[in-house]
Amino acid sequence: MAEVKNSPPVRGGGWTRFTTARPRLTLLLALVITALAVLAGSGVADRMGSGGWEDPDAESTYATEVLEREFPASQSNLILLIDGGKAGVDAPAVAAEATRLAERLDAEPGVSGVGSYWGTKAPALRSADGRQGVVAARIEGDEKAAGETLERIAPEFRGTHGPVEVSVGGPVAVRHEMQTTIQEDLLRAELIALPVTLVLLVMVFGSAVAALLPLGIGIVAIIGTNAVLRGITEFTDVSVFAMNLTTALGLGLAIDYALFVVRRFREELAGGADTRTAVATTLRTAGRTVLFSALTVAVSLAAMMVFPQYFLRSFAYAGIAVVLLAAAAALILLPAALVLLGDRVNALDLRRLFRRRRGAGEADAGRESGAGWARAAALVMRRAPVFAVATVVGLVLLGLPFLNVSFGTADDRQLPTTSESRVVQDTLRDDFPGSPGGVLTVLAEGRATPAQYADYRTRIDALPGTVRVDGPVVQGQHAYFTVLPEGEGVGPRAQSLVGELRAEPAPFDTSVSGIGAVLTDSKHAIGERLPWALGIIAVVTLLLVFLLTGSVLIPLQAVLLNALSLTAMFGAMVWVFQEGHLSGLLGFTPTGDIETTLPVLMFCVAFGLSMDYDVFLLSRIKEEYDATGDHEHSVRFGLSRTGGLITAAAVILAVVMVAIGTSRVTNTKMLGLGVALAVLMDAMVVRSLLVPSVMKLTGRLTWWAPGPLRRFHDRFGISEGGEPISGAAEPERDREKEPVGS
Repeated sequence: MAEVKNSPPVRGGGWTRFTTARPRLTLLLALVITALAVLAGSGVADRMGSGGWEDPDAESTYATEVLEREFPASQSNLILLIDGGKAGVDAPAVAAEATRLAERLDAEPGVSGVGSYWGTKAPALRSADGRQGVVAARIEGDEKAAGETLERIAPEFRGTHGPVEVSVGGPVAVRHEMQTTIQEDLLRAELIALPVTLVLLVMVFGSAVAALLPLGIGIVAIIGTNAVLRGITEFTDVSVFAMNLTTALGLGLAIDYALFVVRRFREELAGGADTRTAVATTLRTAGRTVLFSALTVAVSLAAMMVFPQYFLRSFAYAGIAVVLLAAAAALILLPAALVLLGDRVNALDLRRLFRRRRGAGEADAGRESGAGWARAAALVMRRAPVFAVATVVGLVLLGLPFLNVSFGTADDRQLPTTSESRVVQDTLRDDFPGSPGGVLTVLAEGRATPAQYADYRTRIDALPGTVRVDGPVVQGQHAYFTVLPEGEGVGPRAQSLVGELRAEPAPFDTSVSGIGAVLTDSKHAIGERLPWALGIIAVVTLLLVFLLTGSVLIPLQAVLLNALSLTAMFGAMVWVFQEGHLSGLLGFTPTGDIETTLPVLMFCVAFGLSMDYDVFLLSRIKEEYDATGDHEHSVRFGLSRTGGLITAAAVILAVVMVAIGTSRVTNTKMLGLGVALAVLMDAMVVRSLLVPSVMKLTGRLTWWAPGPLRRFHDRFGISEGGEPISGAAEPERDREKEPVGS
């Protein structure tokens, strides 16, 4: 620790002095806060929901709430599938046992509206071969209460009861099993990602000490975000799917930021700076870039707040929290650790054996200078039109399958084929007429005569796609009809029938609920708010990149090229997950559609990560351009200094996302593998080929801005160098240029 005591006073702003004045105290307080966060965030997954795809202000939601209040038994969410074997469901012994089970279920606290094939003889509740029948009921309460009731009663009904075999299914069972599966898969993903990430970091840094720093920052960000989410669950619903984003971004972004900070710190040390000066310079340069990058990512994720579905809003909560915590840890805890470590940040260099085979200086020079990236950038810019056109055409072709996208909703087929609730729903789809779990319910409000109800029932029974209409069930000024659609409850016919039912005139107010209606309303809500989300992302991104660069053209390039980098992800989403290519290899069941909210989520996450890498590259290019005024040299220099770092960060993040993508839940698999593909395409294609070729084509015009905007940037803009733009020295345009990558 002598180096810390004997170092000169910190040269830097107030932030530098704040983060480095008491490094041991800073790290001790961080340790205490992290320990408290572990306690605060414990059990957070148990408080989360596994739904959230519905619009709370939609017609279907309103109808469901009224039906639950006025007709608690009308909305069944629990199904007991009773298999009578060869004897069949009408055998006396089977019927007696099934009736006993239905009565026993009806006596359970928190369960209402029990009905069965044996009580109603409804054909829809009996399989086509006569071997299986259904007992349907409703578990009351919200998602958490319903899940607790299910956990209590399911073991009592599941299994063999005399002559019958009972399986438990229905929406509440699907949600509960999905939640449990996600928690198990997330733990496995963390066990895969952490050791692999550590190995990759050692390969990037060489030093085991330097490699542990980004991993520690990531763990702190994840633990802190879990505590934040635990607090948010006290006030609103949060989706359990957001846990996956917490792990992915917590590790990925924390590693990105720590890579950037540690790499710049080591550069400053290698240039002869003492420890505290190196930390001060790192915070003034890389630190500002990290903060700026975190803001751009947070904005992309915050755009999901405009959507009403709590599934999407949950990712905004988790994403904003983990991004800000990762940045805070990288800008507070990491500098404190670097002050204490000093040159020891390079300790335990595990690559010494390789460097013994050639001179250490030669190895370090080749690695640190990024000469290979500089040569690659020079090659790309010499053939800029070829690389620009070929890259754009290739990316567009990869995205073409998305033109055939078909939107749907998440159902039990997200789960593995062996899960119990999935088996029950598969049986209902394949062996029962219609879809007992996918009925549409028409709520009627207002007084009406029996004749009016009968006439309305006759008219909706004649609508295309209707298998059967039951009802009305009347209570005061409220009544409801149940409509069984053809095919699946979320299929095209069911969605079309929702529109027909809503358009059918009636002498009373009507509203339609059911899973098909929820999907229709969800698609409408997303389509209505999507322009607002995209507008927020575009406007704020344009503003932030302008503040960084002072250019009008670069922000436009950033938005367009980052969006273009996502085409492969969207094309693969349809080609793989909708159409089912590679489904056997990846282990999922294609449903012929994509869950409506997933493209929005994946766009916001992947666009934010693309901006993260873009800011790293642009900040270094801008820094060099301010110093030299040489456009092409600045592009080569920026790529030489950040190309390896961005690629390493993308590979590490892709490893984390692929680990998430090993999930047995299809939507989580799609999220993990899709974002992994997007970040790799962005780092290895867009940043390496498209950005330098486009910047070559635009030339010095790249940095143009009209007078008023230039003056605005002079006053409010920022740079990686950290000095006010207005006080910057004139570029040394005529100085002898240092070798590229030196």
